[in-house]
Amino acid sequence: MQKKRPKKLPDSVISQWPEILRDVDIDVVPLEYLRSVRVEFTDGKLWEIDIDTKKNPAKELEKSLEDLFEQYKDHIKNIDFRLDTHKVKTDITNRTKKFLKLRR
Repeated sequence: MQKKRPKKLPDSVISQWPEILRDVDIDVVPLEYLRSVRVEFTDGKLWEIDIDTKKNPAKELEKSLEDLFEQYKDHIKNIDFRLDTHKVKTDITNRTKKFLKLRR
């Protein structure tokens, strides 16, 4: 069995917080950290799907995306998940502060 290689974040994401994001490997990204999903089709069409877990529950969004990918799987050329780096940075900073405070 071949071992799955960890994926690095794109340079455009890393550049927003390089001291932290440079060394991050990803396998899964929670929906609440996605800003949008860009789906490029073989016919050249491009769909930009906004992700808003405040308006739509994450489970609903996940199911909708799964259904979309399954329905159009033969016509999808590329899927690009757009990360909300500001939210990631804010959450990591807040959790780190909280952790450090509790460790005193």
